[in-house]
Amino acid sequence: MLPVITIARQYGSGGHEVGEKLAQKLGIPFYDKALIAMAAKQSGLSEEVFANADEKATSSLLYSMVMGSGYGFGSRIPGLTEMPINDKLFLIQSDIIKKAAGEGPCVIIGRCADYILREFPHCLNVFIHADKASRVQRIISKELCEEKKAPDFITKKDKQRANYYNFYSNNRWDDLSNYDFTLDTSKFTIDQAVELLEDAARKLDV
Repeated sequence: MLPVITIARQYGSGGHEVGEKLAQKLGIPFYDKALIAMAAKQSGLSEEVFANADEKATSSLLYSMVMGSGYGFGSRIPGLTEMPINDKLFLIQSDIIKKAAGEGPCVIIGRCADYILREFPHCLNVFIHADKASRVQRIISKELCEEKKAPDFITKKDKQRANYYNFYSNNRWDDLSNYDFTLDTSKFTIDQAVELLEDAARKLDV
């Protein structure tokens, strides 16, 4: 069986596009923004509220509460309704991620998925990065930011993702030892990156 593939990514590296195309080529589900919709449906809160909190950490959630429980803890932790929205989203998404992985191969973007699934037996954990110049050009070409603001915007987004990962796990987001496969998309096209990861995933298809 194909593995569950988790993809952490620097902002502007094309990680989302790689993950989406990889899922299509492998014929497996793809989870990114869909996790927000699923979390909103499970909690009864609006998608807009969760979207504003997505991949942003707070400082209020006790580590023992987050990671001290087993699979499926998300919506069943006492006091969930009183938690800050960021923490609530993390817990519910964790529950959804574990359920999705339990149902079969899929591609999951960000959201500490590699850490949440650290005890899951069959994962390929990927980190996608690129040099800053390449990332600046990518976000400018996609009209995600003004050219003069792009370098600082990338730094801000990477810091946000790192803070989120570092807060909700006991690892560092940029510690490459957390990952099985790292890929520099300033050296490869998006399609080449997809081919490399497809080959790796099929080699793990046991």
